[in-house]
Amino acid sequence: MTVLLEPIPPLLQGEGALAAIGEHATRLAGAGQAVLLVADPGLRASGLIDEAVSALAKAGLTPVLFDDIKSDPSDRQVDAGAALARTSAAKAVVALGGGSAMDAGKLIAAIAPASAPAIAYALCARPLPASPLPKICVPTTAGTGSETTRVSVIGDAQGAKQWYWGNDLRADLVVLDPVATVGLPAHLTAATGIDALVHAMEAATNRNASAANDVYAHAAIRLAVKHLEAAVAEPRNLTARAGMQLAAAYAGVAIDNAGTAIGHNIGHALGSLRPIHHGRAVGVAMMATLAWNVEGDDGAFAGVAEAMGLGGDPSRVPVEFERLMRATGVKVSLAAECAGITAEMLAAQMARPENEAMKRSNRKAPSEADMLRFAETVLSQA
Repeated sequence: MTVLLEPIPPLLQGEGALAAIGEHATRLAGAGQAVLLVADPGLRASGLIDEAVSALAKAGLTPVLFDDIKSDPSDRQVDAGAALARTSAAKAVVALGGGSAMDAGKLIAAIAPASAPAIAYALCARPLPASPLPKICVPTTAGTGSETTRVSVIGDAQGAKQWYWGNDLRADLVVLDPVATVGLPAHLTAATGIDALVHAMEAATNRNASAANDVYAHAAIRLAVKHLEAAVAEPRNLTARAGMQLAAAYAGVAIDNAGTAIGHNIGHALGSLRPIHHGRAVGVAMMATLAWNVEGDDGAFAGVAEAMGLGGDPSRVPVEFERLMRATGVKVSLAAECAGITAEMLAAQMARPENEAMKRSNRKAPSEADMLRFAETVLSQA
């Protein structure tokens, strides 16, 4: 069977690439137009927001800043951003930041042409509006892969993560400037990098995996294994930073075509219960499920092992993954954050409709007993 991959956004990578966003935004929006800059407010101290505003202004555009973005953004924030895009007559959106800013920015660009609130489009309840605003994604972390996916994950009023997807969420350009990630603290460099690695591993091993998509998934695995530890230990190592940016972008392509699996089912469930960084959550979930997933491997995990430099031995994958988690300082124990959360509560969250697709896509079908056991393991790891 021939598997056709979805179109991939153009990628522009290089030191100082952020300075070129004005030129590209002009091409997409038109000369002299307003452009909505959706930015993580935490970037203000680093100067990256000012740098982006300056690049847009120097190109003759009118930058309109929207930085009411928190980690795990809400549909309320997306609605506010879309309203600002309308009132300012923005003709394009630049999303600057980690996965939260990019998920929000993409969805703002998609829904701004209409008046319905974001939640109306959750889980494809209705088609996204026609003619979305063009969008440029500028990631300042190397992990979520949101820059290359057609997906946004946004919290609803109850804090549950809701999924939005469609071609109208695809970026028109991805700008990868390794300098933009230098200020990311070591623990976030590690957690976001683990997120990229989990994306690639799950895309290469779930029920939707294909040889064509494995080109991207395995490339992402090779890059992450090669560069993650150096990016954490040497913050100004731009070769490692650039390598991790490509790992995240390629992993984003991989999950855009194949989706994720049980690790993300658990990770999203954790994030709905407690404010745990997504990369850390899926990493801990991967640790809890890998040994079970690798049992009886049909060759998919052997391919992952080969990409990890483990000689194609799938039994070595769980050991190497745990080594990377601990070597990069990702905190495995969730005891402090999850006090009061029982295994039954977590398993119930894992079974919610918004997490069901990730469970179903896992190559090996988990039973209810398996799910409860995974929840127990995740909560008790140290």
